[in-house]
Amino acid sequence: MPNTESRPRAVIVTGGASGIGLATIKRLLALGWRVAAFDRDDAAIMKLRHACGDKVRTDVLDITDEPAAEAAVNNVAAEFGGLDGVVNSAGIGIDIHVLDTPVSQFRNVLDINVTGTFIIGRAAARIMKDQGAGAIVNIASIAGLRGFKGRAAYGASKGAVAILTQVMAVDLARYGIRVNAVAPGPIDTPLVQAMHPPAVRRAVLQHTPMRRYAEPDEVATAILFLLDSTQSSFITGAILPVDGGFIGAGLMELEVGLSEEN
Repeated sequence: MPNTESRPRAVIVTGGASGIGLATIKRLLALGWRVAAFDRDDAAIMKLRHACGDKVRTDVLDITDEPAAEAAVNNVAAEFGGLDGVVNSAGIGIDIHVLDTPVSQFRNVLDINVTGTFIIGRAAARIMKDQGAGAIVNIASIAGLRGFKGRAAYGASKGAVAILTQVMAVDLARYGIRVNAVAPGPIDTPLVQAMHPPAVRRAVLQHTPMRRYAEPDEVATAILFLLDSTQSSFITGAILPVDGGFIGAGLMELEVGLSEEN
């Protein structure tokens, strides 16, 4: 086990400047974790710096740039005195019919969502292996567990993240490293808001038993549970849906004219 008694627990959150990543950072800071945020959006990183000051180490980073990403992970571990957790929250999505999806966009989505998750996770695991412990939480999606219209690239990428999570869990368990994933459903993040126009939101609500979109903080709570070895010590390789019952729903009584507020 890493010696965390003399230092705060340390974590990296990719995509940390907005959405689920930002909500997770706020939760981690409240619990006393030392946090490094990676994000490729310079303007969003500047806002995070303004909001959190020196409480968060920030790096503008393209997680698909292997040398830069590995250097960033190593630098954080050196500065923090170790690395106890990683949250791979960086990701992009598109909503395009399969017949109209350009190969260039398909590749870009997979590169960021899958390859970026792999690069950061592998770099962190190398450090955690030497410590003898660590936790990695990847962000999958229910769109990677079921077929959704227009999600050829996004769904394929998130399905790959789910399987990557399980393979990493199997390969890394012997080193005391746990790897799990959260699969969000309808969450009010900037990405989902961009991909869910009003008609899509109404359809989603019709098929979500809890009849609402979740807040990013509700996903952050699940992430923290999987990060914390005192609460989830025997959980690895799990894909935890946070979806208001969407995946589990069968035949439901639909409500005609369901409003977005319900």
